[in-house]
Amino acid sequence: MKEGCLYLVPTPVGNLEDMTLRGIRILKEADLILAEDTRTSGVLLKHYDITTPMRSHHKFNEHASSAGIADKISEGMNVALISDAGTPGISDPGFLLVRECRRRGLKVECLPGPTAFVPALVASGLPCDRFAFEGFLPPKKGRATRLTQLAEDPRTIIIYESPLRLPKTLKDLTQFFGANRPATVVREISKIHETFNFSTLGELADYYASNQPKGEIVIIVGGNDPKRDGD
Repeated sequence: MKEGCLYLVPTPVGNLEDMTLRGIRILKEADLILAEDTRTSGVLLKHYDITTPMRSHHKFNEHASSAGIADKISEGMNVALISDAGTPGISDPGFLLVRECRRRGLKVECLPGPTAFVPALVASGLPCDRFAFEGFLPPKKGRATRLTQLAEDPRTIIIYESPLRLPKTLKDLTQFFGANRPATVVREISKIHETFNFSTLGELADYYASNQPKGEIVIIVGGNDPKRDGD
């Protein structure tokens, strides 16, 4: 019996040209593609003339489906996992399936490719030698505790946020981190309307309180520096 494999294939976060040649080949050669949203991924697959069968794999079914998918891989099936955008497992489904495959000793390969926070961080103007990736903050329970901890972290902080929750999150960050903390709000990475808004948390909170953004958001916040912030 041939050895099956789980391939984690990053997909573009905006610009379809960011898809790698290897990623396209793997998606064409796989026996099955697992997609977070088959409608969203269908646009990408159609663009690259990929006709591999596809099924849904998302946060609402991954607990129940991971074992069955691992069974198929153990039987020799090559399965490619993609998310709506970026690298699977980074604030997207993927961890549970990878853990199950590793537990069984199955082959897992992750291709390098697009991840929204990397270009946002590198182009933010804030230190990128040491950073803490937080993904999405807890919406309620544990939020204040997490923000209190992060406020003391000397590393650059990376946070994902939705446009609707951005004003509240910036207000919370200003409260816990201080209004003078440098920050950058990055919107629509790699897309036509990509924007970087460089300022302080206080000024950004004021701006977005009356300017509702659209699109996916990455917030980059400077680390704790008592000499700079006057804390």
